[in-house]
Amino acid sequence: MAMRTPFALAALLLLAACTGRSDRPVATPTAPPAPPAVTTPAEPPPPAITRAAQAGLAMMPLPPVGPLPGAPAALAAFRASCSGLVRREDLSGLTQPADWQAACAAAVAVAPGQADDFFYSQFVGITVAEGKGFATGYYEPEIAASLTPQPGYQVPLYRRPADLIDVPLGDFAASLKGRTVRGRVEGSRLVPYASRAQIAAGALVGRSLELAWAADPYEAFFLEIQGSGRLRLPDGRIIRIGYDGQNGRDYVAIGRLLIEQGVLEKGKAGMAEILAWLRTHPDAAPAILNANPSKIFFRELEGDGPIGAMGVVVTPRVSVAADPAFIPLGAPLLVETSLSRSGQPLVRMMVAQDTGGAIKGANRIDLFLGPGAEAAADAGAQSAPARLTLLIPRAAAVRLHLMPDASPERP
Repeated sequence: MAMRTPFALAALLLLAACTGRSDRPVATPTAPPAPPAVTTPAEPPPPAITRAAQAGLAMMPLPPVGPLPGAPAALAAFRASCSGLVRREDLSGLTQPADWQAACAAAVAVAPGQADDFFYSQFVGITVAEGKGFATGYYEPEIAASLTPQPGYQVPLYRRPADLIDVPLGDFAASLKGRTVRGRVEGSRLVPYASRAQIAAGALVGRSLELAWAADPYEAFFLEIQGSGRLRLPDGRIIRIGYDGQNGRDYVAIGRLLIEQGVLEKGKAGMAEILAWLRTHPDAAPAILNANPSKIFFRELEGDGPIGAMGVVVTPRVSVAADPAFIPLGAPLLVETSLSRSGQPLVRMMVAQDTGGAIKGANRIDLFLGPGAEAAADAGAQSAPARLTLLIPRAAAVRLHLMPDASPERP
């Protein structure tokens, strides 16, 4: 990593003596013995489990002394995630819903000042792929918009179309577990849904799907990338909107595209630089935006927000988006990275409560940095190596052969 602290080096990142990797996939039953001339291979495990296991699992001790940075806020976020943790399937295959029941029951009764003891007693620290990863940032934008089309507000923000179909492929084959395709039914076939370019050309016009009309096409584009945000209406009211689906097309990072075309420099293609280029090149901007075929659909949110993939409100500098194929949604994490804009180290407990179309890989995380201009500047600049320690219940660690028993032991 570009930046490390003595605390992180001396305490957080020391591997346990028993850091043997468990590269084997989850065992599956073999077929009964066959005649000598015939071999029947074992059925392969689902890819989501295989990816997490084959990435390499190892024990990672929590700090033997001292507090866990950010533990009280992480405990509050973990509590909020428990309703989902104890009932939803973990696509990583690392945990099962029942594994979380003891920790969720204990979380309710944690006394003030005892958050550190809670994490020590209920969880085991492990790494996936040695914990080496990368951290970007996202935020809750606020943009000018109107609930009716009028001069100055011409960019539609769309509701989810009724004919957009989500198909979890794991429902049809265990080998496709964790994968989803989206499209629409045409005759007897599922076909790709309209791309961003097709929608911009009018594919959804006349269907009364407009939720609101934004004033700025480029701010509307980045609101889609963030997945949720606030709309500032002409009468001064603020409403929240949140993610309600995606058209199934692959996400393409336009910053990377502008670097490849030589119009922006690597390391100088954050959100601010991209916005500046789009505004100074209005003739070329539509083609650049449409090079990302992914399109996000929204719904109005009531109450607090934004809402993450766990269905709960995400917390600034506590919640992160992660890839659920490797990190169980709702799991606590000990994150070590640095804040790119300030250069300050960031070492604290966080909770995986969200996902993102560009957040893929064993230790790829997106830090939620909050609302407002300061958070926008931090998120736009955030791009740093990260190291993650994943906290899983002891029962899960026993099943993964990472520890011999589930009896709680504090270092």
